[in-house]
Amino acid sequence: MASLRSILLLSLAALTTARDVPSNVRDFYNSLKSKGQCSNKLKSGFHSRDGDNGSFSYCGDHLDDYRVLYLQGKKGNFVNMDIDCDGVQHGPADDGRCQSSDDTQVQTSFKSIVRGYGVGVDDLDANIHPYVVFGNEGSRSNYPNFDPKKYGVEPLSVMAVVCGNKLIYGIWGDTNGDDGPEAMVGEASISLATACYGKSVNGNSGHDQDDVLFIAFPGADAVPGKNGARWNAKNYGQFESSITSLGDKLIQRIGGGGGGGGNPPPSGGCSWEGHCEGARCKDENDCSDDLVCKSGKCARG
Repeated sequence: MASLRSILLLSLAALTTARDVPSNVRDFYNSLKSKGQCSNKLKSGFHSRDGDNGSFSYCGDHLDDYRVLYLQGKKGNFVNMDIDCDGVQHGPADDGRCQSSDDTQVQTSFKSIVRGYGVGVDDLDANIHPYVVFGNEGSRSNYPNFDPKKYGVEPLSVMAVVCGNKLIYGIWGDTNGDDGPEAMVGEASISLATACYGKSVNGNSGHDQDDVLFIAFPGADAVPGKNGARWNAKNYGQFESSITSLGDKLIQRIGGGGGGGGNPPPSGGCSWEGHCEGARCKDENDCSDDLVCKSGKCARG
């Protein structure tokens, strides 16, 4: 029988690894969806699944104000979530669901960086590390390539994923290659996908609907580095918890502006950018400091 302490720790892990979508991120998601497609398409011609029309793009509409880039298609679609099992194989957290994958690689794109941290981890483990496959690289002339680093996104930086009415934090841990018939986007490690949709996903079956929003954050401040994440975690909950505080800080860019846009802080300052006086809110939890939520906006009490 599990000890009370073990039960409490498991409960705490569950609370810290699944969260409701904050109002500023929810508003961002809905505004992008209602707009239909992005205007500043950094690179287009990607597919969310084999055989679709290749109408998906890396978007830079909010690079200047919120300092984010994301994936979106047309008609309000985002992308789906395919499952990646690349990296460490048959680790202690492996429950066998990756075995159905027919395109697993034995390493991720940033293996050398992970190994260089010197914390006893040779590479990312898809069953432990919630990583996002972001960027496309290949040698075929008919494949569109996209390198997020050209727009300031750094390897192993924290990303935000809106999926299954939840907000999950992951890291940029792998890139898409040209090993298939089409240039694909919309893929994440099995641990991240499981946090979104439960254990119904496996190495060969993910989430088919184009309603997943992947958000990347340019800048060195999005990189946890060697000491900012628990790279040698034994399970998903341990790792995701270790990057939660950084993720919470990064999403404050959205709606508050990371480079000059959004709601200005009230006189006297505001400790939670984007949730200051005048910012949109659903309840008091969406407002900074002593502000309250009145008529959908943060205001003085």
